[in-house]
Amino acid sequence: MRGRDKAIIKDLERFRCLSRDDIIKLHFSGIKDGVNAANRVLRRLRDRGEVEVITSQSPYVYAIKPSSIKRDSQKIPHYLEIAAVYHQMAELRAPDVFVPEPKYGKGMPEPDAFALWGKPMFIEVQRNQFTPSVWAEKFARYRTLFHRGTITKEPWQNPQAPVFPLLIILTEHRIPIPEGLPFKVFQIRSISQLFK
Repeated sequence: MRGRDKAIIKDLERFRCLSRDDIIKLHFSGIKDGVNAANRVLRRLRDRGEVEVITSQSPYVYAIKPSSIKRDSQKIPHYLEIAAVYHQMAELRAPDVFVPEPKYGKGMPEPDAFALWGKPMFIEVQRNQFTPSVWAEKFARYRTLFHRGTITKEPWQNPQAPVFPLLIILTEHRIPIPEGLPFKVFQIRSISQLFK
């Protein structure tokens, strides 16, 4: 298997699924005819049984095979939004680390992504409007993670000056943020607003 094939499969594992256009941005952006090149490679990977295609979306969406994602999953647009956030960041400067849906244990927050992008940040991508009680629960989980201190042992931390990541909420709707949180929260519409 070629190096680019392995890299595509690795990104499909990392992001859970990607559209053909996402794959072009990640792996074929410097090629003159990236669309045709991507289509050839993805067809070859599909024929070899490495990836599966979800044709209900346009452009087609790809996932590793066997996929944990059902072809009609309501999570597909959410996974594609996480990939879109990565692309927005990479247009400005590629993050040093970008982990979709990191796991911190039972009862802990489940951010949509963790990124090391100048500063460490948890990213929540909100396509739907949640009730204040749902947000209160989310903030409580982040507060618990802060007080547990386990985040200070992450490999990206500076042991002499550990920090808790910023919480970036990408949303069109204002969210009530509790007073006295021990970490910073930013509500913005797009990643580019972090620089304003």
